[in-house]
Amino acid sequence: MKPTLQAVAEAVGVSRSTVSNAYGRPDQLSAELRQRILDTARQMGYPGPNPTARSLRRGFVGAIGVLFTSRLSYAFTDAFAVRFLTGVAEAAERHDSSLLLVPLPVGLAGARKAVENAAVDGFCVYCAGDEGGIIDTIRGRGLPFVTTSARPQPGDRWVGIDERSAARSAAEHLTALGHRRVALLAHDVLPDAGTGRLRVANVTDVPHPTTRDRLAGVADAFAAAGVAWSDLTVLSAADNDRAAGAAAVRALDAGPEPCTAVLACSDVLALGALDALRAGGEEGRRVSVTGFDDIPEAAPAGLTTVRQPGEEKGRTAAALLFDPPADASAGQIQLPTTLVVRTSSGPVPRS
Repeated sequence: MKPTLQAVAEAVGVSRSTVSNAYGRPDQLSAELRQRILDTARQMGYPGPNPTARSLRRGFVGAIGVLFTSRLSYAFTDAFAVRFLTGVAEAAERHDSSLLLVPLPVGLAGARKAVENAAVDGFCVYCAGDEGGIIDTIRGRGLPFVTTSARPQPGDRWVGIDERSAARSAAEHLTALGHRRVALLAHDVLPDAGTGRLRVANVTDVPHPTTRDRLAGVADAFAAAGVAWSDLTVLSAADNDRAAGAAAVRALDAGPEPCTAVLACSDVLALGALDALRAGGEEGRRVSVTGFDDIPEAAPAGLTTVRQPGEEKGRTAAALLFDPPADASAGQIQLPTTLVVRTSSGPVPRS
């Protein structure tokens, strides 16, 4: 039978609260009594009070939760996610706090359960498909939160970028180079979309807010250049990784008028597109490619991309949780982005 705090108290001849103080409030006991309690507990095989239960009773856990819609390994393998989490961790270290990574399963019911069960003092919502439903669950728990996308309510705290404007800058770069027949490459375009060409009636049909805003920015630029949304090719990648990006571009049939450029919603997808196109020979190398994020692998590959400050984004988001400003408007921060032009983009090739 597993020993309990009560059993230790009876063995030593003290109250339950005295045993609890030996672990959580040692200054309340003499050094001799505390040592006697700890020795007895060790001999009985009692590991001490449950740290989560103890922290919840005192209203402080000492950890913040980072929410993202993906498998857990994404946090360690996606280059931009790693940069963001590095920034969050730096801020957490300064406040003697820990991080709890909370991958959200597909479906609102499962995601809400994950949020409800997380023992944390607050949440950083890094990437969530149904962000509104997740935020409602966090509000129900009465915990503070910060998101990485703009929130409509004035009192909400967020740190992000203008996703739509940033994506439009990359698309305007290509329209200025003469590109009109282009493919938009993204993950999370539509639920269970698979790999390859995808028919999306309207950009507003895309459920994931970040993907939707980036595709909308591209649509804005091409609409200004006289190209309707319906004339843009949408490519779906099965995952947000390099191999999935390559697979999606390989599924793009040439047709009588092949695309002259691929605009990817992330650098890892863009790098995959470059892999597939360069494997296709000279014609593939003449197709322009742009990405988004400016991860470390982008520069060596010559990838034209939108640079956003990953570590700063993480540090700022965590700082808003640990040290919320008194002025609500000061808790809403838009970070700058920069279009970085490299060799992966160029004028439309002559026939």
